[in-house]
Amino acid sequence: MMCTMWVLILTLLFLTRENHTRAYTNQWAAHIEGGQEVALKVAQDHGFRYLDKIIDDWYHLEHRLVMKRSAVPHTGVHEQLSQDYRVHRAEQQRAKSRSKRDFIIKHGQFKTQIVLNDERWSLMWYLNRGSGLDMNVQGAWTEGITGHGVVVTILDDGLEKDHPDLKENYDPQASYDVNNHDEDPMPRYDLVDSNRHGTRCAGEVAATANNSICSVGVAFHAQVGGVRMLDGDVTDAVEARSLSLNPQHIDIYSASWGPDDDGKTVDGPGELATRAFIEGVTKGRDGKGSIFVWASGNGGRDHDNCNCDGYTNSIWTLSISSATENGLVPWYSEACSSTLATTYSSGSTGEKQVVTTDLHHYCTSSHTGTSASAPLAAGICALALEANKNLTWRDMQHIVVRTAKPANLKAPDWVTNGVGRNVSHSFGYGLMDATAMVLLARKWRTVPEQHNCEVSAPQVGRAIPAKSQLILELHVKECSGVNFLEHVQAKVSLSASRRGDLQIHLTSPQGTKSTLLAKRPHDVSKAGFHQWPFMSVHTWGERPHGIWKLEIHNEGRYLDHLEEWKLVFYGTDTSLDIDNELGKDEPEVSGLPLLEVPDDTTTGARQNMVDMEGDPLIGSQQMDRVSHSEDLIQRPSNENQASGGCKISNGAHGCLVCKPNWYLNELHCVFHCPAGTYAASDESHSVCVSCHYSCATCSGPTGNECTSCHQDSVRIESNCVLTSIAWKMQATSWFYRMTIFFVINLSVITAAAIYLCVSWFRRKLIFRTYDYGQVGYSSNVIAQCNADDSSSESE
Repeated sequence: MMCTMWVLILTLLFLTRENHTRAYTNQWAAHIEGGQEVALKVAQDHGFRYLDKIIDDWYHLEHRLVMKRSAVPHTGVHEQLSQDYRVHRAEQQRAKSRSKRDFIIKHGQFKTQIVLNDERWSLMWYLNRGSGLDMNVQGAWTEGITGHGVVVTILDDGLEKDHPDLKENYDPQASYDVNNHDEDPMPRYDLVDSNRHGTRCAGEVAATANNSICSVGVAFHAQVGGVRMLDGDVTDAVEARSLSLNPQHIDIYSASWGPDDDGKTVDGPGELATRAFIEGVTKGRDGKGSIFVWASGNGGRDHDNCNCDGYTNSIWTLSISSATENGLVPWYSEACSSTLATTYSSGSTGEKQVVTTDLHHYCTSSHTGTSASAPLAAGICALALEANKNLTWRDMQHIVVRTAKPANLKAPDWVTNGVGRNVSHSFGYGLMDATAMVLLARKWRTVPEQHNCEVSAPQVGRAIPAKSQLILELHVKECSGVNFLEHVQAKVSLSASRRGDLQIHLTSPQGTKSTLLAKRPHDVSKAGFHQWPFMSVHTWGERPHGIWKLEIHNEGRYLDHLEEWKLVFYGTDTSLDIDNELGKDEPEVSGLPLLEVPDDTTTGARQNMVDMEGDPLIGSQQMDRVSHSEDLIQRPSNENQASGGCKISNGAHGCLVCKPNWYLNELHCVFHCPAGTYAASDESHSVCVSCHYSCATCSGPTGNECTSCHQDSVRIESNCVLTSIAWKMQATSWFYRMTIFFVINLSVITAAAIYLCVSWFRRKLIFRTYDYGQVGYSSNVIAQCNADDSSSESE
C-alpha cells in the first residue's frame, strides 16, 4: 500500500511540474498606442503595475490581485483589459520551460604560445594550443583586433558586473533586469549558485586580458552587458524584451538557452519574440541587422534534434555546436542541418573544459556544454565586426561559412556539398577560425540583397506507411530572385501516431542530402508537425533549380499522413565576386579543390564543375540543363502574391506590410489566413500568425485558444489534448483540490502508521520485560523449594 501511495505522490509531483511550465502568469502583454503615458494610465485604471515597454507599442503589465501562476487563464481581468478602447490586443503570458545549456566535468593545462599573466591563461587550451588545434584567435590579436568598439550582451540569468575581470568592460547600456524590471543585471545569489551561467558566458567574451586575474576573453576589449531574464517566468514578452534591448547600441546578442533538450519538445519563439527577431535583423545596428548567436542544444544524450528548436533552426540566428578537446562530437551535442559552425567546449571525463569568470569574483575551469560554445562564437564575431563595422547579419554568416575549418574534427557524417564545401550535421561547416574571419572581413563587400521564393509541392494528403517510407519529388524551374542559396526551409505539415518514429531527409538538385529530422525515441507525441520550418544550411551557395527530393521514413507501427509540404528558398540573385576579388589573400575554406562531378540531367545531380559560390564554369549550359516541365511547378496563386495586396515591399519579391483587408502571411498578402493560422491586426499591421502546434485551427497563438483540434486530440477548455493522455492535462481547480486531499490523507495515514508502529513496539517491549521478570521469579522460587527439600531430607 505504501508503495502505491509513493507512486501516486511522484505522479502528482510530475504533473505539478508539467503544469508549472505551462502555467498562466499574472503578467500581460498589451498592444497600446499613444506611448508610455497611455500605457501607464491603462495599467492604473485596471489595477495593473506597469513593468516596461516590450517592443513597438507592446507593454508589459502585471496584475496585483491575480495569482502568480495558475492552471487556467483569468478571463475576468483579461476581458476587462481587452475591452478597453485604448487596448488593441492583450495576451496573458504563460511560463515557458527554458534550459541553460551547460554541463560539468574536469579541466587541465596546455603549453602557451603568447604569454599572458592572467591566472589561468595556461589552461585555456582552446585559445593557445596552436598547430591548428585552437580557434586561431592569437593571429587576430597580433593584427590589433581585440573587439574594441563592439558591444555584446549575454541573454541569461544575470551578470556579476563588479567581477574584477569584467568590470572594466562592463556596459550598462547593454544590460537590463527583465525579471525585476530595473537597470541592474546582478544575479540572485543562492546556496548552489544556480545563477552563475550568465557571468560565466560573459567572461568567455570579454574578460580583461593581462590583468593577473582569472582568464582572458576572446574579444577582451569589447564591451559586454548582461540581460537577466532566465531567473523567473520566461514568457513571450520576457524573451521579446530581451531580444530587442537597445538594438542601435548592442551589436551581438549571445544566448545559451532554449526549449527543453529532452528529445520530445517541439517549441520556438512566440509572436512577440518572432517580431523582435525580425525587427533586429531589419532595423538593428542602423539597418545592418543585429547578430544573434545561439547555442545549438545539449540534448544528445536524449537523441534530441536541434531542428525541433525554433531558435536554433531560425534563419536569423547563427547556430553554434561544440567539439571536444580531441575534436570529437560531445556526448551532449545535437546533430541537425541548421548548425552553421562549431567552437570548442567540454567533452567526456578526462577531456578539458572552458576557463572563465564565476560568481563571487571567482574563476572556474569547468564551464561546459554548448553554453560555453556560443559565447566563444560571439567573441569571434566581435573580432570580425571590429575589422569591418559595416558587416550585416548575413555577411557574418557568409564569412563563417567560408572560413570554418573541418580539419581535426572527427564525425562520421562529413560530406562535400554541391559547391565543394565540407559540411556535417554535428559540426556545420567546421571550427570557427578567428584570424581567417578577420582577414576576410577586412576585404568583404556586402552581400547582394536577400530574396526568397516559396514553392509548394503538388503532393498533398499522402500516406506514410508503417515501417516504410514516402519519397516525393518537387521540380523547381523558377525561383524568382534566388539563384544562389543561403538558407532552405522545408515547411512540413503531417500527422503522426508517434512523432519520434519519423525521419525526414531533403536532397538538393546537386546531390546534397540534409537530415531535417532524425529519430527521437522519447517523442511519443501525436501532435505531428504543422507548417514546422525545418531548416538546412548544407546547400549554401548551390542553385535551387532542379529536382528536390523529400524522404519521410516512418519507423513506427502505425500509418502516418503527410498533409502538405513546401520549400522556401533564401538567397541572392547574383553570386559574390569576393573569391576573384581576394585571390590569394583569402584564407582557404576547406583546402578542397574545385569538384568535378558527373553531368546527370536525369536525376538533377550536380553540374559539371562549380566554383565555391555555385557559379557554373560552363556558362549558360547550367540553365539549359534545367528543363523540367513548367506545369509541375506549384506557384502561389494571384491571391497569395505579395504584389496584389502589398503596401510596403522589402524589395525582395516579398512584402512587409499589406493593404487594408489583406493579411501578411510568410511575406505574401492574402485575403484569408490559411488553416493553422489566425488573423492578428492592429492599426498598422495585419498578419497571419501560426497557431500553437496542438491546434488544427485557432483564435490566438497559445494552446488554450484552439477552435478545433487534430483527430487524435480532444478539446478541454479550449486546449487540444491528446485523447490517450487527456487525464494528465486537465489542470483545473479540481486537480489542486485532489492534490491537497491526497496529501492530507497520506499525512494522516503516515501518522497513523507511525503511531501504530510505536505503540506495537512499546507493548512488545513491556511484554518482553514482563516475561523476563516472570522467568527470573519462577527460577528463584524453584531454587528455594529445592533448597527447602534438601534441608528436610538432611533433617
